[in-house]
Amino acid sequence: MEFLLPALVFGGILVGLAAALTVAERLLVNYGVCKLDINDGDREFDVDGGQSLLSALNESKVFIPSACGGRGSCGYCKATVLSGGGPLLPTEAPFLTRAEIRSGVRLACQVKVREDIRIKIPEDFLNVKQFAATVSEMKTLTHDMVEATFALDEPAVIEQRAGQYIQLTAPSPEGPVQRAYSISSPPSDTEHVQIVVRLVPGGIGSTYIHNLSEGDEVSFTGPYGDFRLNEDPDVEVVCVGGGSGMAPLKNVILTVLEHWPERKCSLFFGCRTTADVFEELAKKHPNFKIVYALSEPEEGSSWAGETGFIHLSLDRHLEGAEAARQAFLCGPPPMIEAVMNVLENKGVKDEDIFYDEF
Repeated sequence: MEFLLPALVFGGILVGLAAALTVAERLLVNYGVCKLDINDGDREFDVDGGQSLLSALNESKVFIPSACGGRGSCGYCKATVLSGGGPLLPTEAPFLTRAEIRSGVRLACQVKVREDIRIKIPEDFLNVKQFAATVSEMKTLTHDMVEATFALDEPAVIEQRAGQYIQLTAPSPEGPVQRAYSISSPPSDTEHVQIVVRLVPGGIGSTYIHNLSEGDEVSFTGPYGDFRLNEDPDVEVVCVGGGSGMAPLKNVILTVLEHWPERKCSLFFGCRTTADVFEELAKKHPNFKIVYALSEPEEGSSWAGETGFIHLSLDRHLEGAEAARQAFLCGPPPMIEAVMNVLENKGVKDEDIFYDEF
């Protein structure tokens, strides 16, 4: 205990100095107007110096992923800084691989714009928009999961690929924060965005969404995501997930069956109860197969199907195939790793496996 108080005092002094330096820089240093060059002149903006690169991008209506709202704790807002970004900061290093550091990848929320700056970001980010929408329906799926449907107001339409996600803005005591949620509605519905959200105790985003009512206004940016569905109908599609991973997989499956009704498609899903929406689709499409693995079958139920970990069910039921396959995964990191091992043993190539961890 005798060392605790000095440590706390020292820590408080460091925090106070950091805050004082930040305020002093804002008040005393004027960096003027700086030029922001994106992708070698593809987009150019004049921005106020002294702010973070992430803020400058948002100000210019260029949106990149950032789940923590620019606090440097999520590591999502990566951009390649070609010049003008200053040295790498200790706050960035834990979120970057050695290869990324060598390539100039930085966290946009940690880079200060103090001079003209040149950056490179994926082209898809230049198509991301900010949407204003109205809640058109709130549907309870389980005791802790809801399906929220947003009717788009401005812009009135969205163009998305199967498996992409949005970043919804939610209020918090420290100001607005962004949370990522996969889109469950198919790309053919251009006037709505639907998400499935499980309530996380104490979760800012999920609590906000679970308390929404029809008619409420919401704001989000999107679409984001690297899922790319092969449009060759001879390529079999395998979807594996669990829990709230239903959303992106539902999106992929609806897209497949809407455009290629006879295409081979299968779903391996770990859950507490089966989902009627998938069962109805299986009745209409003989080439769509479902394997559920229930984690908690109800006592006394007649359930005779799979139980336990979904990767074990995948290993038992997915046959090896010489034909090309694509796999789409959504779930926690341990599930993703286990499923990828099974898929690789079944002959699915790394480049044909797409996944979201949550």
